[in-house]
Amino acid sequence: TASAYTQTTPRSAPKLGAFRDRIAALLDERTRQPRKQRYTSRRIYQILAGEGYIGSEARIRGYIGELTRGQHPPKTFVPLVFDPGQDAQADWGEAQVILGGVSVTIRLFVMRLCYAHRTFAMAFPTERQEAFFSGHVHAFAFFGGVSQRISYDNLTTAVQPIFTGRTRQEQQAFTAFRSYYLFESHFCNRNAGHEKGQVEHGVGYVRRNALVPIPSFADYAELNVSLLSWCQGEDTRQVQGQPRPIGAMWAEERPLLRPLPPRDYPCCVTTTATLTPYSQVVFETNRYSVPADQAARRLVIRAFPFHVDILRDDLLLTRHPRCYDREQDVLDPLHYLPLLLERPGAFDHAKPLRRWRETWPPAYRQLLTHLRTQWPDGKGVRDFVRILQLHHEHPATVIEQAITQALAIGCGHADGVRLCLHQVLHPEPAPPPLDLRAQPHLDAIGAQPIDLGVYDALFEGGPDGQ
Repeated sequence: TASAYTQTTPRSAPKLGAFRDRIAALLDERTRQPRKQRYTSRRIYQILAGEGYIGSEARIRGYIGELTRGQHPPKTFVPLVFDPGQDAQADWGEAQVILGGVSVTIRLFVMRLCYAHRTFAMAFPTERQEAFFSGHVHAFAFFGGVSQRISYDNLTTAVQPIFTGRTRQEQQAFTAFRSYYLFESHFCNRNAGHEKGQVEHGVGYVRRNALVPIPSFADYAELNVSLLSWCQGEDTRQVQGQPRPIGAMWAEERPLLRPLPPRDYPCCVTTTATLTPYSQVVFETNRYSVPADQAARRLVIRAFPFHVDILRDDLLLTRHPRCYDREQDVLDPLHYLPLLLERPGAFDHAKPLRRWRETWPPAYRQLLTHLRTQWPDGKGVRDFVRILQLHHEHPATVIEQAITQALAIGCGHADGVRLCLHQVLHPEPAPPPLDLRAQPHLDAIGAQPIDLGVYDALFEGGPDGQ
C-alpha cells in the first residue's frame, strides 16, 4: 500500500547533528532580517561550511525544507529559453548596508543576460534617470556589449504613464539613450514581474548572497568594487539546468552582443545656474563652490550619480561629490584662496577653511604662527595662503615635507617652502666616485696624510720662528 512507502520519521543525518541548533538559530535570526535580505538555504550552507560542516548543500536544503514545509504554497511557471545575444533584463531593488558607519538603504541596479545568466549589480543612492542610465553603461562594459532587447518593469525613468494594454510612450531621454546603444525595449504588463523572472530572481539572489549578513563599507565606491568582484566571481558557478558555467556561456554569447560605441553616453542631468555672491551655484537646494578667479555669472551644471561638474561654456571648472541632502554647503577651500589673498582679515572666520584647518598637520600650524609673528600686519597670512595654493598642483604629503624642511633650516616663508618643495620632488643624486683606474698616478690624490702640526708654526711666527 501507499502507506508502506511513506516516511514517518526523519532520516538520520550524522554530519548534520552538531549543526541543528546552529541552523535553528540562523532561521530564527532570519525572521528579524529585512524581508528581501534574509538568509537563504544556500547562504546558511556557506556559513555552516565555514564553521566546519562537511556534508552536502542538498542535505542542508532538505533539512531546512523539512522545518519550513507547508509555510508557502508552491508556484509554477512556464519554462523559457533564450538565444545568445538577444535578450537581457533589468530591474531595481533595495538593500540595507552600512556606509561610513551609518545604516543606509541603497538602490540596487541589476541587469542579467538571459542566455548566459551573467549578472551585473551596482549600488546607487537613488533610482533617478542618471543612475538608471549609468547602471546600463557599466553593465554594458561588464558584458562587453549590448543585447538586442532589454525587458523592464514600467519604470517612470523609462516610460510615461501607462496606457491600456501594452501601449507605452517612452520618456524622450530614454529613447535617446537606447537609440545611442541601438537596443530595443520591452515593458512588462502591470503587476507582471514574472515576465522578466530572471532579473526578478537575480535582484534577490544578489541581495541575499552578496549582501548578507549586512556588510559595511566606507562609501559607495568601495561597495561597488565589492559588488563587481562578486559578479566576476559568479562566472565559475553553473546555474541549475545550464550545460556549462556562467563564464563559459558568456564567452559564447559575448561575440553576438552589439558592439559598444567609442564613447560612453553622458549619464547626467544638465542645467544652468547663476553664480551667487559667495562664488557658489545652487543645485537641488545644495550650494557648490566655484573657483573664485575663474567663475562667470552663468555656469553649466552636469549632475552625475556620484559627482557634480561645473563648467564655463565647455571648460570644466571644478568637480564635487554629489550631495543628496538638502541645504548643504559643498565647499572646496582652494576655491577661496584668491579672495583670501586680497582679504587676509577674513582668514580666521572663513567657512571654507574651517573643516580643512582641523586636518592640518602640526607643521602647518607652526608655520602659520611663525609667519604671523614675523609679519603681523597681514603679510604673514598672505604668505601662508600662497603656500596653501601649492595644493592646486601637489599632494599634501610632499607639501608637508617641504614645510617641515623649510622650518628646520630657518626658511619659513613661501619662497623657502617652494625651494624645499623642489628639493623634495627633484632630489639631486650624489655624484658617483671617480674611476682612476686609467690614471694610476692620480690614485694618491685625496688620500695623502695630513700633518695638522704645521699650523702650530703660525703661532710661533712662521716656519723660521720669526
